[in-house]
Amino acid sequence: MSSMKIECVGSESNRLGESPVWDEKESALLYVDITGRKVCRWSSITNQVQAISVDAPVSSVALRKSGDYVITLGTRFAALKWKEQQVTSIAQVDKDKPNNRFNDGKVDPAGRYFAGTMAEEIRPAVLERHQGSLYTLFSDLSVVKHFDQVDISNGLDWSLDHKTFFYIDSLSYSVDAFDYDLQTGKIGNRRSVYKLEKEESIPDGMCIDTEGKLWVACYDGGRVIRLDPETGKRLQTVKLPVDKTTSCCFGGKDYSEMYVTSASDGMDKEGLSRQPQAGRVFKITGLGVKGVPPHPFAG
Repeated sequence: MSSMKIECVGSESNRLGESPVWDEKESALLYVDITGRKVCRWSSITNQVQAISVDAPVSSVALRKSGDYVITLGTRFAALKWKEQQVTSIAQVDKDKPNNRFNDGKVDPAGRYFAGTMAEEIRPAVLERHQGSLYTLFSDLSVVKHFDQVDISNGLDWSLDHKTFFYIDSLSYSVDAFDYDLQTGKIGNRRSVYKLEKEESIPDGMCIDTEGKLWVACYDGGRVIRLDPETGKRLQTVKLPVDKTTSCCFGGKDYSEMYVTSASDGMDKEGLSRQPQAGRVFKITGLGVKGVPPHPFAG
């Protein structure tokens, strides 16, 4: 791996960068700053970041088949028109939990938008437990709840044969798998495929590569790890120059570049002077593997 290179893209620092998604049409990386309340788009052509401010914590962004994007905003699924900078609510969840917000979300291979909730944090990774749930927004804009009692609903992805759904509830320190029915979007038979080790810290965002291996960003662990969900073994560790790595995705022309978001929230002056790149977005080249293009929301 001697040819591996890690660099920052754009010049923006985020409070809580999350949910990177490659937009092939725009040759751009979409991502959000949850506590900064903005949806960002970094152009690989101009190296510039455009940002749209929103009225609540925005925790994930996804492509939409009909054009533009869908986002999770507060406890709402919403549509985002980029040029018009216009946000339209689609559906709301957790109406009985005013302290909740959405966290990570991703679209499945059939075009359904999966996203989970959590209680608002008192400080990073400190919150009221078991307040979250996992939801799916279907293409007819109906919403289904899969389960509740979630602490911090986080990374999600699907196996290459679409028969397994991978999911992270961060404070369980586990990457879990479910049987997945692509026809109905139903999940079942939950089991753990990887338990994080102490120095890996908290599992956060996740993506899959074309070899069916999972990449997990480790919050407070300053790394992205590559796992084999079949054997439960860690295959590779990529360390980054910041501790609070939050999520990862593949992008670039042939999906051979990895993009990693990070956070600066909760760091004091001393921590920030030690890690001046905290909150930046990183690009890793030379990993030797490629990722799977993101699925657009079908609704």
